[in-house]
Amino acid sequence: MNIPKVKPGIIAVSRDCFPIGLSEMRRSNIAKAFGEGLYECPVTVENEADAQRAIDDVKANGVNALVVFLGNFGPETPETLLVKKFDGPAMVIAAAEGDGDLIDGRGDAYCGMLNCSYNLGMRRLRAYIPEYPVGTAEECARMIKDFIPVARGILGVKNLKVITFGPRPQDFFACNAPIKGLYELGVEIEENSELDLLVSYREHAGDARIPSVIADMKNEMGGNVYEDMLERMAQFELTLLDWAENHRGDRKYVVFADKCWPAFPEQFGFEPCYVNSRLAAKGIPVACEVDIYGALSEYIGACVIDDAVTLLDINNSVPAYIYDEEIKGKFDYKITDTFMGFHCGNTPSCKMCSGCGVKYQLIQHRLLEPAGSEPDFTRGTLEGDIAASDITFYRLQCDSEGNLRSYIAQGEVLPVATRSFGGIGIFAIPEMGRFYRHVLIQNRFPHHGAVAFSHCGKALFEVFKYFGVEDIAYNKPASDKYKSENPWG
Repeated sequence: MNIPKVKPGIIAVSRDCFPIGLSEMRRSNIAKAFGEGLYECPVTVENEADAQRAIDDVKANGVNALVVFLGNFGPETPETLLVKKFDGPAMVIAAAEGDGDLIDGRGDAYCGMLNCSYNLGMRRLRAYIPEYPVGTAEECARMIKDFIPVARGILGVKNLKVITFGPRPQDFFACNAPIKGLYELGVEIEENSELDLLVSYREHAGDARIPSVIADMKNEMGGNVYEDMLERMAQFELTLLDWAENHRGDRKYVVFADKCWPAFPEQFGFEPCYVNSRLAAKGIPVACEVDIYGALSEYIGACVIDDAVTLLDINNSVPAYIYDEEIKGKFDYKITDTFMGFHCGNTPSCKMCSGCGVKYQLIQHRLLEPAGSEPDFTRGTLEGDIAASDITFYRLQCDSEGNLRSYIAQGEVLPVATRSFGGIGIFAIPEMGRFYRHVLIQNRFPHHGAVAFSHCGKALFEVFKYFGVEDIAYNKPASDKYKSENPWG
C-alpha cells in the first residue's frame, strides 16, 4: 500500500529524413511483444511541437514511466526534450535492423542512439539506458520489463518522506549520517522527538480499531505471542499508521526511522520490533535506531522487488563448528563467505521460518531489567531463524563528506539453523571476506544493511546509477582485486 504502481508508456521518435512508418511499425511491434500494460502513444515525434503533444498525451493517460523509442535515427533535440519535459523516470532504447530491407527498411537507430546520449549529456538529463539498448521488438519488450522495477524505485524515492523519532543515538554512527544526500535525491525528512511519539501513542488508548488489529496479530502469529501485550502493540501500530497518514504532506510514500532503546521499552511498556515487522510487510519499512539511510535503503529495495524487505546487522561470524557440521561439503562456500545477519526482531514473519514468535529482547533484558527476573517490558521482538532464500544485501549511504555511496552484494540465506536468538539467519555471499574488508571496512560503511529477498542487484544498480551515485561497490570475484587489496595476500 506504500509502493508505486508503474504505468509505462512508449513514444516513438523519427528523424524527418527517414520513413516515419518504420518507427510506427516498430513501436507497434514492441507493444504487441510486451503485452497488456504498455501504453502506446499515437503521436510519433519528429519536431518540438510533436514532443509537447506526445507528453500531453501520455500524461493524460496516466503514464508515469516513459520509454523513448528510436525507431529510426531519431531527432536529437525533440527526443531529449521528451526526457526533459516528462516528470518521471525515462528510458531510451533503439531499434535493431532486420525487420525490413537495408534500403527503405534501414533506420540507423544504432547510430542515432549515440547522438541521443550526447544530447542528454549536453542538457544534463538523466535517462535509463540498458546495457545494450538496441534490439528487436521482443528484445526491446524485455528491456522495458527490466525497466519497471527500476522505475518503481525511482518513483518511490522521488515521492518519499522519511519520518524519524529520535534523537539519533550518540553511539550508533550508522544513524548519524548527513541528511544532505536526502535532499539531493528529492527525499523529504521530518524529524520528531521520541516524546512526540509517546504523546501520540497515549492519545490512541482505547482506539476503536484496536480489537481488529489484535485479531490480525493473532491470526498472523497463532499462539506464538504474548496475549497481554497485544493491546499495547496494536495501539502502537495504529499510532504509526495514523502519523504516516497525517504527516505525509505532499509526499505519496512514507518510511520511518525510530529510536527503539533504551528509553522506549520502559516508557511504552514493550519493544517495538514486532510492530515494525508488520509495517515492513505492508511496504512501510521502519528502520531501527533512527537509521535514516537504512530506512531509505529498505524502501528502495521494497519498491524494486515489490515485496517485504528487512534491515539487519552484519553481525557475527559463523562458528567453525557450525560451518564444519552444516555447511562444509554441502554448499560451495568458504567459511569467510558466511556470516550471520541479525536484528532484534524486525524481519516480517513472511520471511521467517515457521515457528517464529513474539519473544523478548535478550540484550535489553540484561541491560534494563533486574538480573534473574522474568522479561516484562523488553518483550515484543519477533524471533526465529530467517527462511532460506536468495537475497541481495545492499545499502545507500551519505558519507561524512556528504557524498552518496552504496554497495550491492547478492547471495543467499542458507537453510541452516543458527542456534542463536533474535531475528537471525546464516548468510552466504561469494567472496564475502574480501568484500567485508575492502568495501564495508575500507569505505567505512556502518553495520546496518538492507536485505531484499531475491537477486535484484541489476535493478538496484540502475536505480543508484540513475540518481547519480558514482560509488557503487559490489563483491568482486577472487580474480578481480580491489584497489586497496594487497596483491601479495
